[in-house]
Amino acid sequence: MSGLVEAGRSALREALERVGRGWSKMQERRPLSYDLLESDDAYLVVFDAPGVRGEDLNVTFLDHTVEVTLDRFRDFYDGYDLIFPGRGVSLSGTVDLPADADVTPQGANATLARNGTLHVEIPKSDAASDVTVVEENAADDSTDGDSVDDSSDAA
Repeated sequence: MSGLVEAGRSALREALERVGRGWSKMQERRPLSYDLLESDDAYLVVFDAPGVRGEDLNVTFLDHTVEVTLDRFRDFYDGYDLIFPGRGVSLSGTVDLPADADVTPQGANATLARNGTLHVEIPKSDAASDVTVVEENAADDSTDGDSVDDSSDAA
């Protein structure tokens, strides 16, 4: 009887893992959730980006479209086995800005907030530049969106 119980547990674990991997792949196919906001000076796109580090994401601006791709990793926990791998690890999303928007990536910035959101601000202007990504420092209690640059290089 013990062999039958163990076979049932094994079959259940295998089924849960397959369902979890399927759910993970489904999540990876869905675009990231976002909010699009507008002020007099800029557009702000707020993406859900939980469990991501700054070096694991890419923000691109092309023809009035903001594209975000991110890779996140599952942490391993000593003494635990992964039964249901339900979170997608490679996620992406795009946002089309209004067609009449006069925007440029110069001065644009992206801030990865500690609450698991990515804030991409694109000013309304006529110049052009790369979009920079800044990760909020956990020790930094200010949330005013100022960038923290650890390098001593001047642009």
